[in-house]
Amino acid sequence: MSVLTLRDLNKEDSLRFSFDGLFDSRRGLEREVSPFLDALERHANGWMPDIVKARRKRRYSRDAVWRALEERRNEYGTIIGLFRSENPSVSLVLNIGSSDEQPALNVSLGVQPLSFFKEVETCRDFVEVVRAWLSRYPSEYASAHGMADRELADFPVFGRDDATWKRDGFDKVYELFWLNVFGPKLVESVGRERMLSTPAHRVEELPNGSVLLVLWPTAAEFASEEARVVQARAHVHLRPDLDFDTVLRTLRERSAALVPVEPRFHPDVAPFLSRLPDEFAISERQRKIAELNAFRPPVPEEWLPVAHPSDVANPERVLESYGDLSEGLVAALHTNVPSIMDETAESLTDLDFYFWRENFPERYTRELIDSHTAPALGAYLGDVLVRRLGGTWVLRAKMEESQVRVGKRVWLPFLRARRYMQSRQALLDYSLTQFFHEAERYRP
Repeated sequence: MSVLTLRDLNKEDSLRFSFDGLFDSRRGLEREVSPFLDALERHANGWMPDIVKARRKRRYSRDAVWRALEERRNEYGTIIGLFRSENPSVSLVLNIGSSDEQPALNVSLGVQPLSFFKEVETCRDFVEVVRAWLSRYPSEYASAHGMADRELADFPVFGRDDATWKRDGFDKVYELFWLNVFGPKLVESVGRERMLSTPAHRVEELPNGSVLLVLWPTAAEFASEEARVVQARAHVHLRPDLDFDTVLRTLRERSAALVPVEPRFHPDVAPFLSRLPDEFAISERQRKIAELNAFRPPVPEEWLPVAHPSDVANPERVLESYGDLSEGLVAALHTNVPSIMDETAESLTDLDFYFWRENFPERYTRELIDSHTAPALGAYLGDVLVRRLGGTWVLRAKMEESQVRVGKRVWLPFLRARRYMQSRQALLDYSLTQFFHEAERYRP
């Protein structure tokens, strides 16, 4: 039984929904949580969780939920997760606060992919789940929206510093999303009549005085021009101090930032660069792809047209020392980079990605890198050229001058490794992947 992790949620856009609601702990945990599950089971058509996770994973059932809540209960509260093992993927986390404080039901839901919510009926069912939850568990504010655009809107901070955000919370309508629920206090600050007259797809007053506001029939189309115009009009209606053209321009810029960009990476580094976009926040991904498309690594200069003759008295001992360096690198990294044991072009790409993801050159001390990592990496890189391209070592007393002959050129793996390990940007400019493919062109 697999579950959706936070890393999984960042691979593709998803519908995110969250709220902090109140409940009456005096009624008993099981009795108070039952309405939450009732609404989920009744309306979560096509995305109903099938896994309950606490200390262990179980197939979803009411009994499994009660057992999970009991397993995780402590003096600080209870946290359990409900997940879905099939498409669409679902992560639903319930965090129930301690009864010693103001009882709270904190809910965080992600459903991936966002495109699952392209049908009106699917979205209508989702709204019914939210309507039932927020009618039963009053909340100051709740929203559902595409995760990438929510990040671009800087939810939930909305451009404020942390101290201001924590102090003020949702004290005004900072942003409108596809689905919004405004608590009674926020409704009254805006004006109930104004709130209920918002030009939107659905506006409904809930029994507890909150107002449910849905801007557009489908969540997946939130970034369309028509939906953005509705979003801007509704926002300006609730915030007359805002300028419609300015709000709409900002929304259009966010939509443009989400338009898919086709990867067109430089072929010599494409195996490496193709792994990088997923490491960025999903809201930044298309911009990063465009930047990486434009990236052109410098042509490798770590080669000579003619080899410097070997000047070592005992080649076997030097090669043995290089082997020790290379084996030390393999021993240190084989868990994080399993392919390093294969000594292939793919191994070099895996190393590129590992060092970049870890920001290795700027995370570790320069003394460690210069005295250990770079020399070991140079020895390993040279061995790959020997093993995979039929290269031959030409050894020099000064390690950085040692060469590997491949065809009509001799290559300087230790010099390349030293340059490579200077910074995170250097990992791109002097990648092992590119160096290998450049040398490969001269293979006899």
